[in-house]
Amino acid sequence: MVNEIEPNQLESNKRTDYLDWDDYFMAMAHLASLRSKDPVTQVGTCIVNTEKKIVGIGYNGMPTGCNDDLMPWTKNGDTPLDNKHLYVCHAEMNAIANRNSADVKNCSLYTTLFPCNECAKLIIQSGIREVIYCNIKSPDSTMNRASKRMLDMVNIIQREFCPKRDKIIIDFTEKKSTLV
Repeated sequence: MVNEIEPNQLESNKRTDYLDWDDYFMAMAHLASLRSKDPVTQVGTCIVNTEKKIVGIGYNGMPTGCNDDLMPWTKNGDTPLDNKHLYVCHAEMNAIANRNSADVKNCSLYTTLFPCNECAKLIIQSGIREVIYCNIKSPDSTMNRASKRMLDMVNIIQREFCPKRDKIIIDFTEKKSTLV
C-alpha cells in the first residue's frame, strides 16, 4: 500500500509571480500591436478559445500583398482616396482572418482598443462570445455606441481589462545571460 500524501504536507517550490490569464493574453495583444506601422494608432488583438489556447493574433495594417510603402497612413489626405481608413485592416479583422482553427465560436477576444462598429459586426458574425478591451477611444462616439449596441443586442460580454500588474517587461538580454 502506497502512503498518500496530503496536499498540505507537500512543500511547493512553484513560482507564485506568474502571469494570470488576462494579463498574459492582453500582453500578447499589446505585443502584436508593436507590429503595426500606423504612425498614430497601433492596435493588437488576441483570440483565445475556451481551453485558454490562442487561436488568432492580429494587428492593424494594410491588406496582405498591398505594399504599405505605397499606401496612405494619414487620416487627412488631399482626397478621400488618400485616407488610411479606406485601406487599413483592423486588428480584430486580421486576428479572425488569420485564425489557426476552423472557427472562433465561443472564443474570447482580447484587444488593446474597443472594437469599432465594423469589427463588432465581424465579431458577432464569427461567434465570439466575449470582448476584453484595454482602452476605448471616445466612448460616446456614434461608432462606439453602435458597436456597443450591437454587442449588447447579441449578449456578447464586454469588459474593460483590469491588469494585475502595472507592466510586463520582455528583456531578451536577461534571458540570454541566464542561458550561458
